[in-house]
Amino acid sequence: MARRVMSLHPHWSSRVFSVQLNGAPSYFKIQEKRRGEAEELPRVFRQVQSCDRCFSVLVCSSDRVRRAKFYAELKEKLLRDLPPQCDVSPMSSFLPNVRDSLIKGYFLKDTSESLSPSEGLLRDLIQHDPVLVCSYSRGEDGQRWTQHLWTHGDSQTTDMSKEYHVTPSEEPECHPSTLNIINSDVFYSFEEAYQVLKQCGDIIPEATSVLELLPSRVQARSKPDFPVIVIEGLDATGKTTLTESLRDTLGATLLQSPPKCLSPLRARFDREPPLIRRAFYTLGNYITAEQVGQEGMKTPVIIDRFWHSTAAYAIATAVSGPVCNLPAEGSEVYGWPSDLLQPSLVVLITLDPEERKRRLRDRGQGKTEEEQELDHNLLFRLKVEEAYRRISGPACVTVDASPSADRVLQQVQLLIRGKCHL
Repeated sequence: MARRVMSLHPHWSSRVFSVQLNGAPSYFKIQEKRRGEAEELPRVFRQVQSCDRCFSVLVCSSDRVRRAKFYAELKEKLLRDLPPQCDVSPMSSFLPNVRDSLIKGYFLKDTSESLSPSEGLLRDLIQHDPVLVCSYSRGEDGQRWTQHLWTHGDSQTTDMSKEYHVTPSEEPECHPSTLNIINSDVFYSFEEAYQVLKQCGDIIPEATSVLELLPSRVQARSKPDFPVIVIEGLDATGKTTLTESLRDTLGATLLQSPPKCLSPLRARFDREPPLIRRAFYTLGNYITAEQVGQEGMKTPVIIDRFWHSTAAYAIATAVSGPVCNLPAEGSEVYGWPSDLLQPSLVVLITLDPEERKRRLRDRGQGKTEEEQELDHNLLFRLKVEEAYRRISGPACVTVDASPSADRVLQQVQLLIRGKCHL
């Protein structure tokens, strides 16, 4: 891979660093000059023994598609090639409150007796791949740590002359993962998502197949003659039963997002990093919107999932930790793409978690990794549901699916009559 890296050095000392330890972030920052007495050690360094060595590897390719791909590949490489005694933890670095400043990587704590394998791997990475490598050394008093930013030249030696002093950092006002959500995890226009898949054509052959299915021209559309009703919700909440019943009772056309034409490609893109996977699902919404534009001139249209699902899952996956880490309600992250057709009504079907799990077991169907995550991770499910509720343009109207299917159908029909006059 070509070593095309972003220029991060001018603002390096203004960056904050975050290391995930047991699911919680440990923050620290750096200074060019040592100031005052030794402060409390950042949590990431408190359990480091005197003979341990610490490193960080941050992916910084200027090509965002290759950056996303290499970040995923780097973890596999580190786990495979580093000594077993080397712990690998997710890490990021960012400029506080600066959009698109987040870069990701890994923090390494090596407790092995020999330093050579780890340093050899890191030297090879910095010579050939789009990464920044730092090593960390403990001061003589045991209370101060120094970060050494590695640079490289044409020789095989590594220059560690750039030195910074490590200090604790307060938790940022906004969770750092929110800085890069826009047009990386959630796309707000056809063109932004299209460009990602177009760029993937030389490394993912299936991307070309997706592009061939896209409408030739996308523009903000006025609503079709008949109402467009979207039914949203987690798997096994009764969406399929409800959408089919609405189709029959309203004489409507039933569509889904992602559309059926993308079904053969879903497994392929589910293996890709979030940037590519989200672009794929976003473009699925635009294909569905094109279908809605055609069918909505003849009959009402019911859609099984649409933009809310694409955005809610992406936001919940991107933001680690509890619900309070999500972007604040009213954030532009929850906005609707200006060039995507807006439905007349969005109904969010909710269900008690245990009942939903029971229904999933009865189905016995395969699930995506994110759907599996919903089953065993309460925090993730809460974040998905909260993101659903915060998305605007239009907002979701929540309906409890605990009663019988007939009762739920009646409730939704009342909403449709009130909103869509059907």
